Amino acid sequence: MKNFFRFVFELIKIVVISLVIIFPIRYFLIQPFYVKGASMEPNFFENEYLIIDEITYRFSEPKRGDIVVFRYPNDPQEYFIKRIIGLPGETIDFENGNIYIKSGNNSGDESIKEPYLSEGIKTYPLRESSYNLSQDEYFVLGDNRNVSKDSRTFGPVNKSFLIGRVLLRGWPFNRFGLLVRQDYQY
Repeated sequence: MKNFFRFVFELIKIVVISLVIIFPIRYFLIQPFYVKGASMEPNFFENEYLIIDEITYRFSEPKRGDIVVFRYPNDPQEYFIKRIIGLPGETIDFENGNIYIKSGNNSGDESIKEPYLSEGIKTYPLRESSYNLSQDEYFVLGDNRNVSKDSRTFGPVNKSFLIGRVLLRGWPFNRFGLLVRQDYQY
């Protein structure tokens, strides 16, 4: 009987230690996320399992090209995955299927280059042809522009809605790996 109680005590100890380690990591550092829909194809597909880095944006600002998970502004219970295109204080313009970024440092004479998009993909506005972002707003787009519900539909996303950036693809195993942000060029 003494061995049984020792076993139960050890089991409880393992569970408590595991919870003390896992709980803060899961709720404050990283979070799992399943891709739903085709808005990020061909870079992310339905049912891929991703790990989201929740801590980076507490110490640094999101960057153009970051793939982020955020709460849908019209229904905060829903989560979306998109790519950051426009940063706070910028103006996003659409012209002839191209995206132009205007800020104090860029005249917007050239469209941004998006090497992750499929060949021949153009980006057309769905509501407005120009968006002025405030100091806490981001313009996000899906990589599969023809089917993506993104900032062209629901407008810019406030920073408070950002959950974190995609850090790792965990499933399927043949696509496993860290995800590195694409640098943008004008």
